[in-house]
Amino acid sequence: MLHVDLGLIEYGEAHQLQKELRDKRVSGDLVQDICLIAEHPPVFTLGRRGVKQHIQVSEAFLREQNVSLVQTERGGEVTYHGPGQLVFYPIVNLHKAKYTVTQYVNLLEELMCRVAAKFGVVVARDVRNAGVWAGDRKVGSIGIALRKGVTYHGLALNVSLDLTPFSWVSPCGLTGVSMSSLENELGATLNLSQVKDAMIEILSELLGSEQELVTLENVFSKEVLA
Repeated sequence: MLHVDLGLIEYGEAHQLQKELRDKRVSGDLVQDICLIAEHPPVFTLGRRGVKQHIQVSEAFLREQNVSLVQTERGGEVTYHGPGQLVFYPIVNLHKAKYTVTQYVNLLEELMCRVAAKFGVVVARDVRNAGVWAGDRKVGSIGIALRKGVTYHGLALNVSLDLTPFSWVSPCGLTGVSMSSLENELGATLNLSQVKDAMIEILSELLGSEQELVTLENVFSKEVLA
């Protein structure tokens, strides 16, 4: 699998890149699965089931806080992205990988469980909602979309971000739960780059493919495209 580290990037820009690469994977022009890795400036995203009533503050308040609000086609409801959260957007041909959607979601959950364990945090699945949890505290979220057997969107793992904006919404449309992070659960500072490297390595292991870090220029070169 190819990996492209986009760094801190606006949500809309990363979303457009996903769609371009998804379409190339669908057409066969992109001959390998690829994962975009990102952090986003503060933004709330509403999935297909998301409703603005789950946001408990006004849009004017969000503008004052420099937090964007974006409607998107991924599964799930409302979630928050911000610096210190690792977002992975795997673009995977499920037919060729021989995964069902359920198996793929389980794989993303397993990825986050293994990464958390590597850094001393125990998280687990919960039947209430896709993602990973430490008790009633959600640490990682999943929201995917599918086009002709190719996935896009993906997962968000809270590593070291400011959790305050989550208090402005009903996370994932749920009540009686709170959001947490690996640092919050561990009670110690984590190196975001080390967590990122571990995620890349473990994702490649789970998918049974070697990792290859490339640039966007490489991705759109003749070496990668058919």
